[in-house]
Amino acid sequence: MARAAVAVHAAGGSRVAGDRHVTVRTLTRDALAAYGTALATRLTAPVLVTLTGDLGAGKTTLVQAICRGLGVTVPVTSPTFALMHEYESPAARVVHCDLYRLTTPRDVASLGLDELCAASDVVMLVEWPERAGTLLGEPTLALTLEHVDDDESVRTCTERWQA
Repeated sequence: MARAAVAVHAAGGSRVAGDRHVTVRTLTRDALAAYGTALATRLTAPVLVTLTGDLGAGKTTLVQAICRGLGVTVPVTSPTFALMHEYESPAARVVHCDLYRLTTPRDVASLGLDELCAASDVVMLVEWPERAGTLLGEPTLALTLEHVDDDESVRTCTERWQA
């Protein structure tokens, strides 16, 4: 059995393990926004990006920055109550879902996300993806945001790309 190659880059915090590329960053709120804008240049439809983290961790802030980077020109707001917002951009159709208010995968199934995920022109950004169970499938990019205990203005962002 072959061992998975693992490389760690101290400056970028990157780690490649098997078929996943993992990068961990510690970012201020401003740096999080700049990171999201830059990250958008690496997203090509069709793509599923999941964003996981506690309330207030910066998921919507990151989505707003990704949308800016994709060329969305209208205000991007949290779809907590609407569940889903769609935006046009020069790059793709951008669908932003917030599954926080849903409690079971059956609730999520009624949204038709499987059809949207299958569309070739969609960049899908999903907050609280754990509420969907296995309905969404494997994300192209999974982002996890965590508070840093000793500094409320800083977040740890873990980026996992599926090969």
